Amino acid sequence: MLNERVFRTEDVPAEDRLAYWAERMAQTHAPVQVRSDHAEDFRATQRVLDLGAVTVWSATFPQVVVRRTPRLIRRSDPGLSHLSLVVAGTWTADWGDHEVVYRPTDLIVGDSSLPAEVRGDQGPVALVGLEVPKALLPLPRGLDGRAVPRRMTTCQGVGALLAQFLTRLCEDTGPYRSCDGPRLGTVLTDLVAALFAGALETGSALPTEVRRRNLVLRITSFIDEHLPDPELTPSVVAAAHHISTSYLHRLFQEEESTVAGRIRSRRLAAARRDLTDPALRTLPVHAIAARWGFPRPADFSRAFRNAYGVAPKDYRQKVLEADRLARC
Repeated sequence: MLNERVFRTEDVPAEDRLAYWAERMAQTHAPVQVRSDHAEDFRATQRVLDLGAVTVWSATFPQVVVRRTPRLIRRSDPGLSHLSLVVAGTWTADWGDHEVVYRPTDLIVGDSSLPAEVRGDQGPVALVGLEVPKALLPLPRGLDGRAVPRRMTTCQGVGALLAQFLTRLCEDTGPYRSCDGPRLGTVLTDLVAALFAGALETGSALPTEVRRRNLVLRITSFIDEHLPDPELTPSVVAAAHHISTSYLHRLFQEEESTVAGRIRSRRLAAARRDLTDPALRTLPVHAIAARWGFPRPADFSRAFRNAYGVAPKDYRQKVLEADRLARC
């Protein structure tokens, strides 16, 4: 499991809850002033994932106004770039020289060195936040924090990939080990760097290794989204990313598997998951195979047996029977 903690304002007396929430914001991002129409009984929850130097957090809370003032900045500035994915509610931010309205799927892009007032106009509000030390972002020196757009979209490109990564990570941390935290932090840092570089049109200034990792991440995400397509092959993947098949194979030389190997292993893992789903017990094995890109049952059976040492039908029967006995 990743290193994660959960905080609830209901764990402290009602009169202390808003102050407790302000302390949480200070520890997660930077010292801020907080006020709310619900100050007498401020009910909020925050879940924090420690990923090395990077922090990811998800939170739900009622209407609130958060201010980062010049005085607070002079007193304490941790040097963080902050991004919040708006999951629910509407936000309005006053950045001093302009105002921005944020709605679900928008990214609020902040900076601990810049004053701001951010208002959650409707509640309950839900956010997924990301804190990245600015020193880790390999962008050209001399760029003022105001150069980065305060609002970014997650409907396409790197923004969509970042939002997907954050959402999936917060939905389920079970598959990860504590030692995976810093690696996941590196991936998120690279994505933020690519997002900022694209917005500033400085993508060529990113280190080669950062660009390579971002391309591999986009490719693996593409593969996961297209697993049901039986025509998904390395050449199709390469064409979708406007690179040659030979370059695609070179990219994956440093990965744990080849491109074809990843496609096969991800398909088999998805099929195995469906085989053990009680809700799908009446769905034939060949139908499950077909829904994950194996149109020929014999090919699926052979690949499954090679991967897991047992025929898919026998595996399904064994797991479902064990689940039945466990419930008795």
